[in-house]
Amino acid sequence: MNARDKLRVYLEQRRELGESELLLDSMTVEEALRTIGAVGNSPAGAKPTPRELGETQAADWRSAIASPRPPVVTPPEPPAGITVAGANDELFDTDIMRHASLTSIAKAVEACTRCPLFKTATRGVPGEGDPNARLVCVGEAPGANEDETGRPFVGQAGGLLTKILAAVNLTREEVFITNVVKHRPPGNRNPAPGEIEACSPYLVRQLELIKPKVIVAFGTFAAQTLLNTKTPIGKLRGEVHRYHGIPLVVTYHPAALLRNPSWKRPTWEDVKLARRILDSTTRS
Repeated sequence: MNARDKLRVYLEQRRELGESELLLDSMTVEEALRTIGAVGNSPAGAKPTPRELGETQAADWRSAIASPRPPVVTPPEPPAGITVAGANDELFDTDIMRHASLTSIAKAVEACTRCPLFKTATRGVPGEGDPNARLVCVGEAPGANEDETGRPFVGQAGGLLTKILAAVNLTREEVFITNVVKHRPPGNRNPAPGEIEACSPYLVRQLELIKPKVIVAFGTFAAQTLLNTKTPIGKLRGEVHRYHGIPLVVTYHPAALLRNPSWKRPTWEDVKLARRILDSTTRS
């Protein structure tokens, strides 16, 4: 193995150990040369002179450092997924679609009686965040903590969502967080089809008003509702879907990650995809 290959192996080992910087000035010339194998290859008993180290073997070190960097590998474009309607198509013709602001929708959610969930819930949970958010997080339905506070994703799963966003340099204040269903189903059961149907216009109108650049659907119900499909979440992941012209990425719900930590890695890949889409767009 030549000096350049040995240097490459050495640097890769340092990177695997979590180091992002290598300060060469902290090493003597002889230590650096020994690291890449430039010292120790002389005949037995022969000791290189300082001049020889400086003029010949050190050239190997300089050559290795000056060698061209490998090209930056751009992640391949994910395949296109499901497309739901066009950018300007209307899904509903109800009073909900005539709300002019997120505040107006929030008040309507608090007073909503469109399905029986309002009878058992403490309060509605319309959603929160930046009304001009470039990214919208959509979950399934409020849980016990959300039902008590009126805020989405505030329990243990909410704390994990905050960490997921932070991992791609986003805060809760920068995004908008909401759910498909705005009242808590009793016992945290799955939302019934009629409940989803009754509540969907609120979510649709929220997305129309916010006009995000990316939607992340967290969990099966959010993904299947927005994409109008019964396809399992495992098959919806890894593709860029289109919801009325808006790129939509599907990933696991934070609550599911608490039960199955092995899903954290694929979720990380999904949110990185959403971040790449976000970085490639500009708000009009």
